Amino acid sequence: MADSKLFSILIPTWNNLKFLQLCVESIRKNSTYEHEILIHVNEGTDGTLEWVKAQGLAYTHSTENVGVCLALNQLRPLVTTDYILFMNDDMYVCPEWDKALYDEILAIGHKMFFLSSTLIQPRQFFCKSVIAPANYGESVETFEEERLLKEYQSLKHGDWMGATWPPNIVHRDLWDLVGGYSVEYSPGMYSDPDFSAKLWKVGVRLFKGVDKSRVYHFEARSTHRVVKNDGSIQFLRKWGITSASFMRDVLHRGEPWRADCPMDGQLGKDLLRSKLKRALTIFRDVKIKNIWEF
Repeated sequence: MADSKLFSILIPTWNNLKFLQLCVESIRKNSTYEHEILIHVNEGTDGTLEWVKAQGLAYTHSTENVGVCLALNQLRPLVTTDYILFMNDDMYVCPEWDKALYDEILAIGHKMFFLSSTLIQPRQFFCKSVIAPANYGESVETFEEERLLKEYQSLKHGDWMGATWPPNIVHRDLWDLVGGYSVEYSPGMYSDPDFSAKLWKVGVRLFKGVDKSRVYHFEARSTHRVVKNDGSIQFLRKWGITSASFMRDVLHRGEPWRADCPMDGQLGKDLLRSKLKRALTIFRDVKIKNIWEF
């Protein structure tokens, strides 16, 4: 029954069948609770569409790659639970990943939160929110599942500030309040910090990474296959602050968790720099326009 499911897990996928199969298998095998798995199939020319149908999974489909934002929003009408969780198709969830998130939700006791799982990644990463490098394979063929399951709990970390990227979870009322993911960021670069900024705008102040909810991320990115949107400039023009400053000064992403973390004292200076940078981007566009008109 649909009403027995706890989370609605939204997974956009683009001709990435082997990773998707492993992802779905891990959800079914390693979850404490039952969840509904909702797939958006971009193209699906590698057999993904047929596999999703054969598995009896609820899905939406586009004949071309529409990007992450539109894919997620197309899945929203299929959601039947109170909680919407966004996951990438190249992720493998570790045991009790969902229990840790739900325990945190119950402890919070209200809807005004945004939570992320803690990622384990094979390569060095710039943000301290991620456990890296911790290489358990960079492909389905080289994946050391047994070793990961033996060791994932022993990797030292801790709860952290600044939930943004997937896997992330939000109450569906908040999702609807901010209108889901912003399609102007399609195919999706910088849509994650934008979603966090929209939640901040409507009053959410609890952005937390949950240490015990651990998910292995292969980093099998498909961004090299798409024409990227200029997300950093879009974010700056929309919010009047650079994404880096928002993450550092407002959300404190990657810092050890503390409930009473104040705004960073650097915020004022960064806002001034952001205003100058924003003005320069407008001047750049006007200059380019004039050159083409000439």
